[in-house]
Amino acid sequence: VSISVLFFLTLKNDVLICRNYMGNMDMNEIDHFMPFLIKREEEAEMTPLITHGSSHFLWIKHNNLYLVAMTKKNANAALLYSFLYKIVQVFQEYFKELEEESIRDNFVTVYELMDEVMDFGFPQTTDSKILQEYITQEGHKLEIGAVRPPATVTNAVSWRSEGIKYRKNEVFMDVIESVNLLVNATGSVLRSEIVGCIKLKVILSGMPELRLGLNDKVLFEITGRDKSKTVELEDVKFHQCVRLSRFQNDRTISFIPPDGESELMSYRLNTMVKPLIWIESVIERFSHSRVEIKVKARSQFKSRSTANNVSILVPVPSDADSPKFKTSTGSAKWVPEKNVVQWNIKSFPGGKEYLMRAHFGLPSVESDELDAKRPILVNFEIPYFTVSGIQVRYLKIIEKSGYQALPWVRYITQSGDYQLRTN
Repeated sequence: VSISVLFFLTLKNDVLICRNYMGNMDMNEIDHFMPFLIKREEEAEMTPLITHGSSHFLWIKHNNLYLVAMTKKNANAALLYSFLYKIVQVFQEYFKELEEESIRDNFVTVYELMDEVMDFGFPQTTDSKILQEYITQEGHKLEIGAVRPPATVTNAVSWRSEGIKYRKNEVFMDVIESVNLLVNATGSVLRSEIVGCIKLKVILSGMPELRLGLNDKVLFEITGRDKSKTVELEDVKFHQCVRLSRFQNDRTISFIPPDGESELMSYRLNTMVKPLIWIESVIERFSHSRVEIKVKARSQFKSRSTANNVSILVPVPSDADSPKFKTSTGSAKWVPEKNVVQWNIKSFPGGKEYLMRAHFGLPSVESDELDAKRPILVNFEIPYFTVSGIQVRYLKIIEKSGYQALPWVRYITQSGDYQLRTN
């Protein structure tokens, strides 16, 4: 990556804190960053990279801070941005939120973290669980000599400590998929994608090796097996524990897992998804002073699955009042601060259809709010189901002591940005 200096700037261009890793650049070069940034904003030419002479500024904005990496070399920009976002994540896990105030309140801890996450411009330890073993917000209690970081930091496996012991060894794996959907007023699907991730909760002793097998289309093509029930994963991103060379060679997901909770991988499928919950809405005006909204909700997945905690948010005019509701199932309530009717259905089995009617009075003579065409938003969660059809074929746990461990796998599909525009 090769970062010379890392700056935390306020929105007023004040240097809040910085760390000079390589000592090969003029620190005053940072004075050129904000004027260039303002000029780019005015010219509508925003880029995450700004160059002044031989100095390159690569930056991200988070809350009321700019994180700016300054370098002279032709650094790998993708790795550098990945490092900046990782820094944000580490600080969030330490201080709950990364902002100007949390930096000012924790200067000592921030400096210690900046010293440990990078060494002479190269990333070192960026796993917050390991960092928290020897950098605490209470500060160090020095007794004899300096505080010694755990051996983990210098191990090849820097994300897991040695000597972990549990009475019962288990692995919990959650395959979670979020469905993003945008349907227009004519019922056509304009945008459809699945964003998935695999999360782990590891309760294993020692230094176990795990191997995960998925119904990966590319793997089945390599091995010549039937690929009729496979998925083609896109934009796959792995936790640093996964052996990338092994995955690239034979699509095997092999890793020594972090202890406790972590996200093993994420993926995306840019595929047309049949809307899992379909909504139809009709608005009827009985006079200038009264309106009725009829909403029909239909679950378009198999009857053996059930959507839980379904919430359907139907927009209503801002001047509506005197609400009355009638539902075939669940309950409806008016949320005036959001100008919506919220229809809650605790359990929505597949292949079912439910109705909701809402009557409102409109005190104004005429309201154009209904013509704003705000979309209906739907939130839901379907356990034991993935819309992509991804499956965990096996999860092998190998540890030199030979203990037996139980793997538990759970599948969940949930709504992401799920919008349906209506007439």
